[in-house]
Amino acid sequence: MDSRVASLLAHVREHAENRPGVYRMLGPSGELLYVGKSVRVRTRLLSYFRADDREKAAEIISHAHRIEWDYTASEFAALLQEFRLIKSQRPLYNVEHKRDRGHCFIHLTREAVPRLRVVGRATGESGDYFGPFHGRASISDVVRAVSDLLELRDCPSDTPMRLADQYQLFPVKLEPLCMRGQLSRCLAPCAGGCTHAEYHARVAQARTFLEGTSDTPLTLLRERMALAARRLQFEYAAELRDRAERLELMRGWIVELGHTLKQLSFVYTVPGHGGDDQTYVVRRGSVRAEQATPETPEERDALEARAREIFERPEPETLGLRAHEAQEVMLIARWFRLHPEELERTLPAKQLLAPPDVSTPTP
Repeated sequence: MDSRVASLLAHVREHAENRPGVYRMLGPSGELLYVGKSVRVRTRLLSYFRADDREKAAEIISHAHRIEWDYTASEFAALLQEFRLIKSQRPLYNVEHKRDRGHCFIHLTREAVPRLRVVGRATGESGDYFGPFHGRASISDVVRAVSDLLELRDCPSDTPMRLADQYQLFPVKLEPLCMRGQLSRCLAPCAGGCTHAEYHARVAQARTFLEGTSDTPLTLLRERMALAARRLQFEYAAELRDRAERLELMRGWIVELGHTLKQLSFVYTVPGHGGDDQTYVVRRGSVRAEQATPETPEERDALEARAREIFERPEPETLGLRAHEAQEVMLIARWFRLHPEELERTLPAKQLLAPPDVSTPTP
């Protein structure tokens, strides 16, 4: 063990305590290398110095020149602080925030000519994220069906687009760059097959389906099923029926997702280390306010008023989330899935907003 690592170890042994907190590994110029959290900061940091040379922890500690940490009131507070630091600072060794590998998202990209794609996590890439959903293979089938029905492109992001509006003065006949375009399963924006407005009208239909407010893809699919049956194309009709079943399943998942997001609206009180209790106002899986848990009636009234204002504030009930919103929803949902007993510490928004019972007791 070289002198620098030995010095870091001595510093941890002398100063770190076994309390919840967030720690930071810094490089020679003070650059942030890694952020982590633990219920027992001292024990977690000491484990880095025992790591095998092939482990990531050993690599991180070999590059660290300074270790810092802050204690938090609870494990939940540490979880939030770690998430926020990774999101804002993007440390070198935090390649991605911890994710649930059983989930995936549908990403509607924010490009001049958007695409639908399935991703394992909500990255910082712009666009809307729908989910989280279970079963990447099933979701990929659904995205393929929606893209075919609405004739959206699924080509790589660097594919050159040549929309029809670009050639209004001098129309140019181009061949689609992919088989889907040649088979009329794509509007072929790469070959002047549609205008900007025509393509974005289809994108809007995809968005409303993913938000659960429209059944356009299902309607189109049923029309094609009926046509195939009339033409006695029974194998094709059976294939379309299977696609329809997957889309119906997706619609059920969307309804369930909307219900889940509504359930993730509550006031959550967390006991803290040394009596440092904290209260969080969570709406649709996102922490909107946090403060020390009130101790006086006046403080409790103020918190209740603040929570009411947050829950009553008009917001679109869309299922489309920006990347940071999707990441936070996953974080909060996973916390309560792993710690279901913590739900007993929550006051649901609907209970807080319920009108007071003014019934007159029977004399």
